Amino acid sequence: MRVNRILLSTVLVVVALVVQVSVLARLHLPGAVPDLLLLTVLGLAMVYGHVGGALIGFGAGLLADLAPPADHAAGRYALVLCVIGYCAGLIKPENGQVKSATGPMVTVVAAAIGSTLLYAGVGALVGDTAARHVGLTGLLFSAALYDLLLAPFVVPGVMALARRAENDPLSDAGSSARSTDISSGWLAGGTGLKIGGQRNGLRVKAARARTARAGRIKGVKRL
Repeated sequence: MRVNRILLSTVLVVVALVVQVSVLARLHLPGAVPDLLLLTVLGLAMVYGHVGGALIGFGAGLLADLAPPADHAAGRYALVLCVIGYCAGLIKPENGQVKSATGPMVTVVAAAIGSTLLYAGVGALVGDTAARHVGLTGLLFSAALYDLLLAPFVVPGVMALARRAENDPLSDAGSSARSTDISSGWLAGGTGLKIGGQRNGLRVKAARARTARAGRIKGVKRL
């Protein structure tokens, strides 16, 4: 991952985690808690792809596992967000821009349900049965509803910031310079000649041709 991706992802993940722990978790809404961290990972994954989404999801989940008041085993939410980030990155648009809001909204609902099921499944493997006492059906419905309502205010902004970070002027200049060098190499045809040398040779030939034509015209006039 490039430096601008790492910096932007770190800032967004930390801000989302702080807001979720200090604000959203204190609203005491029925059922699940709106997962701002999940929405941030989804927005970044749909721009950076499956590899970047998996790495960002793992880092974000690990921070959530270690942040107080964590009441579960470390690494549990990291695994969940790693899988969700990887799967969301697989549907990344070619140019990083979404033409319709239907796809991202379906992705948010699927991620909310999938993350809840995966979190509960991993908890069942390690002996955590809290989901059974709360009610898994209520958790799934409330998680999908809250995340779907919060997504229009989070996911587009995260994707816009990620796309802007990708459009680095220095990187664009460097890539254009590299493409020019590559195209020059291909135009040279592997003959060891540079494009500039070929152009100079053509100019010399054109000048000689003009001189020869001028001499023939003067000779005709003298006759």
